Amino acid sequence: MRQVILDTETTGLNPATGDRIIEIGCVEMVGRRLTDRTFHYYINPERDIDAGAFAVHGLSREFLSDKPIFANIVDQLIEFVDGAEIVIHNAAFDLGFLDNEFALLKRPPFRGLAAKITDTLLDARQMFPGKRNSLDALCDRFAISNKHRTLHGALLDAQLLAEVYVAMTRGQEDLSIDLIDYTVGTDASGQVKPLPTDLKLLLASAEDCQLHEKVLAEIAKASKKDPVWSPCVVGL
Repeated sequence: MRQVILDTETTGLNPATGDRIIEIGCVEMVGRRLTDRTFHYYINPERDIDAGAFAVHGLSREFLSDKPIFANIVDQLIEFVDGAEIVIHNAAFDLGFLDNEFALLKRPPFRGLAAKITDTLLDARQMFPGKRNSLDALCDRFAISNKHRTLHGALLDAQLLAEVYVAMTRGQEDLSIDLIDYTVGTDASGQVKPLPTDLKLLLASAEDCQLHEKVLAEIAKASKKDPVWSPCVVGL
């Protein structure tokens, strides 16, 4: 499964009143692992930036004045995201702006490019009801460092969201730890090294098993159900 994690920055909060996209950032994951493919552009909105929006992302009209307009990057964006599952935090916001940009160019809605759209904000609200579920809050919750995030930035936020998404969904497909390469080492000829055969097996002692059985008995008594764990194996 190919996934694209996407974020945008905008001139304001409402495309219906003329606000536009000024930055878009995407990172690609395949098989839940980040690839080296990214998509990132600053975009000239040909209009002023609201003061509140500028305080969030720090992108000025002067800085954006020599950047491409959306029409000049739209085909590259389509090529990058087409057919992927698109992962967005607060998807309604970004999709509203993207669909508006596509409508201005008389193109079908952006969301039609996606095989599936996943909104991590909605998922987080289900996982952590009543908690703060901003990107910063989720980074804190999953121990993902965001100290370098002094202002919002589309590519940086997409990279952080990729880590948050993997942490939120870990265990749904398998028990592997994603984004870490556990490739077995190779020898000088390039052949995969066999796993060691002299691993030491440590069995629980009789005392350990007695303590274990005691804990299971307490759990069974409290829950009024038999424990599902296997009996302890006593070492020789």
